Formats: sequence, C-alpha cells, structure tokens
Amino acid sequence: MDKIIRTGVCSYGMSGQIFHVPFIHVHPGFEFTAVVERSKHLAQEKYPNVKVYTSVEDMLQDKSLDLIVINTPNYTHFDYVKAALEAGKNVIVEKPFTVTTAEGEALIALAKSKGLFMSVFQNRRYDSDFKITRQVVQSGQLGDILEAEIHYDRFKEELSYKKHKEVGGPGTGSLYDLGAHIIDQALLLFGMPQQLWADIRIIRKDSIVDDYFELVLFYEHLRVRLKCSYLVREPMPSYQIHGRIGSFIKTKADIQETMLQRGLMPGSLDWGVEGQHEWGLLHTEKDGKIIKQYLPSPKGNYLEYYDEVYNALVKGADNPVPAAESLRIITVIEAAFKSSKEGKVVQL
Repeated sequence: MDKIIRTGVCSYGMSGQIFHVPFIHVHPGFEFTAVVERSKHLAQEKYPNVKVYTSVEDMLQDKSLDLIVINTPNYTHFDYVKAALEAGKNVIVEKPFTVTTAEGEALIALAKSKGLFMSVFQNRRYDSDFKITRQVVQSGQLGDILEAEIHYDRFKEELSYKKHKEVGGPGTGSLYDLGAHIIDQALLLFGMPQQLWADIRIIRKDSIVDDYFELVLFYEHLRVRLKCSYLVREPMPSYQIHGRIGSFIKTKADIQETMLQRGLMPGSLDWGVEGQHEWGLLHTEKDGKIIKQYLPSPKGNYLEYYDEVYNALVKGADNPVPAAESLRIITVIEAAFKSSKEGKVVQL
C-alpha cells in the first residue's frame, strides 16, 4: 500500500468490535493503532499491539493518528467530531451523523475550513439485500417506480442492554437508530421527497423511547413507506418495490453481522453470501414475455466502505458517504418528528 492510515477507534463496544475494528484490522491500508476503553482492556486481548486510552480527549492528543472513528452514543457525535477535527484528524462518524441539522452544518463547515476528510458510516449500503434491490431499481426492469416499502423490524419486548439507547434524550429511539439506515436507502434510491407524513410511537411496555415508526415520503409520481417496529414476530419482506411493469420482493438477509458475531474475519470463505432461499423475487415482463425469477444477491461486504475511504484519503477518490448526504437523513428525521407531533404532512 502507498500509505498506512493509522486509526483510532473511540469505543470498543459492539460497534467497535463488530462493525469497525475487524475491517480496519484486515485491510492492508489501515492500522488499528489506538482505542478508548475506560476500564477493560478487551481490545488488547485480541489485538495486542493496540494502544489503549481511557478517554477520547487523550487519544486525540496522539500525533501518530491519521483517522478517528467516532462510534460513541449519538448525542456525543457533535462534540467528539468537532474535537477530532480541531485536533487535525480525519473522521469517520457512525450514523446518525448528528442529532440536528444545525450540528451537521457546523461540522461540515469546520471540516471544510480545516481541509479534512469526514465520512459517515452508512454500512447498510453495503448489505447484500440492499445491493440487489438497488441494482433492480436502477436497471429499469420494473418500469417507472410507483410505490416502494422498506421495513427494518425486530421482535424484542425487553429493553436493550445498551443503556444509552433506552434512557431517552437527544438522538435516541428507533428513528435515529434503525431509521437512519432505511431513510438513507430510500434517499439513495429515489432522492429527497417533496413532503412527508410520519407516525412515531412507543409500543413496548417499559420503553420511554420510540420503538415504532411509519413514514410516508411523497414524490411527484411515487410514494415510499418506511416502517419499523420492535414487536414484529413474523417479519414482512424488507423491500417491496412496485413499478409500472413489474415488482421486486426481497427479505432482509445480509449475514455479515452474524458472521462477525461468530468471530469470523472479513475475507473468509463465502463472506457475505446469502443462502439461495433468501434470493429476491423479480416479477416483470420483457418484450411481451412475463418473467418470474429469483435473483442472487451480490456479496455483502462492509470492507468496500473502507476500501473507498482509503482511496479517498490516499488517492483523492470520492468520499463514499459525504457528510452532506447523511445530513439529509437528519433533515428527514426532524421533519418526521414534526409531522408526528402535529399530525400533518410536512413540506421539505
């Protein structure tokens, strides 16, 4: 590699252990150099050469670091990204980018003024299920898209062991958490809507944060529904796309998270390959002939994100997820809360 990107990770919880460090570790262009762990030294058990700091502030003083991964609770993103940029570090920040659009705009301006790289880790762009859905939509095989529905459902009455997700306050709840993924996917597929309507609720017995939402995004000739519930025992298809000449139906099936939780490293045999029983159904027509077939998905691979980050930092390639793209998600989230509170359609 032309250059090694020495990387510090701000937390070694699930996000660090599962979604970031394995990819940083196996990528030849990155070095897992430093991590913040306030009491435990779990990272050193698996990665003996990593430096351990007890605070983000201390880690930011490490002059050897080129890149900081901000993977701390949502409400801390603004302060930690700002501190990292002011310390002269390039930044990857977990979704959601920030809690408010004002915070996001301030960080974008700061990064620009410092000439620093800032990208948002929207990893679900690199899931196998979304990859095939995006391919089908872009292929034109469905004709003009008229209706789409994207689900991200779970079945879990009990509260999360991650206390910061259940205490309420800025940036908590299902819309900021899972909604940030499927809003991003809708915007990638169809662009920004003109209007939206939202219903955001609390449905678990002991919850104080939203754990159910339905958003309807209004486009000129298209309606997109985004839905999430924590109490769906039998899930609906995750992607239902209907066009003038055809439909595509797809389950949520990316297996990378399961493989990572089993301790497998990216690049292992059959990494990110869906089982045939999860293939998406394409039902359309071509040249007057009805086509009904199951389509294999491309491999899911979050390592592609780090490939693109490396090429952006070292070779001047495009940022894979510019902060301005993820700022649109926060704009939609803020409008959704306004719509749900006021019970009306909101202009964007």
